[in-house]
Amino acid sequence: MSPKTLFAAIALAASLAATAHAETKTVKIGVSPGPHAEIFEKVKPLAKAKGLDLEIIEFSDYVIPNTALDAGELDANSFQNQPYLDNQNADRGFDLVSVATTVNFPLGIYSAKHKTWEDIPDGATIAIQNDPTNGGRSLLLLQDKGIIKLKPGVGFKPGPADIVENPKNLKIIEIEAAQTARSLEDVDAAAINTNYAVDAGIEPTSAILRESPKGPYVNIIVVQAKDKDAQWVKDLVAVYQTPEVKDFVETRFKGAVLPSW
Repeated sequence: MSPKTLFAAIALAASLAATAHAETKTVKIGVSPGPHAEIFEKVKPLAKAKGLDLEIIEFSDYVIPNTALDAGELDANSFQNQPYLDNQNADRGFDLVSVATTVNFPLGIYSAKHKTWEDIPDGATIAIQNDPTNGGRSLLLLQDKGIIKLKPGVGFKPGPADIVENPKNLKIIEIEAAQTARSLEDVDAAAINTNYAVDAGIEPTSAILRESPKGPYVNIIVVQAKDKDAQWVKDLVAVYQTPEVKDFVETRFKGAVLPSW
């Protein structure tokens, strides 16, 4: 090979390497520890094949990931649901948008005394969480299943006072969310968040009522509004919502976490 030809070959190789490097985009994504982080570790090699180098950054709170995304310190995050994002945008003036649904940690209603909801007697005592977000979520679950009816327009934080129809005359009592699992021996049924159910050794799939994986509390991937139509966002969503990732979620979490796709 002549020096001229060799030089041309080296130049071409350098050009191709530079092009390949330019086509790889680093995406900084903020996640909460646990399932969200584990799932994105599974997504990471799939994303690599699409030219996305995922940098997964864990946050232990629910405020900083949106603040960091709004400031451009992150490219995306995955830890929250739509009602939470709506509140953050309204309260903090963020311009952040959802681009895909991910997984749900379905809230369930459990009973130590009755095998099915149909066994719950009229006048039964049902424990729900005493904070507006989780308690409201439990009431919305009861409404979704046709058990109660709430006032129109109550949003995502209804309370017992917002119940307008209660055919079974259920007695709704409010207790600390962390205590709902412990209340099972004292009530006919209790609404329990998945994390507290797992901590108490309760199998999430044993719930007698359970949220839909596609309900309003399904988690989402969030980006800045200006990036919502970017190709890297479309590629990230595509590699997340794959059969491989779905199979991983179903196998790894055994019903405690449900894929939305």
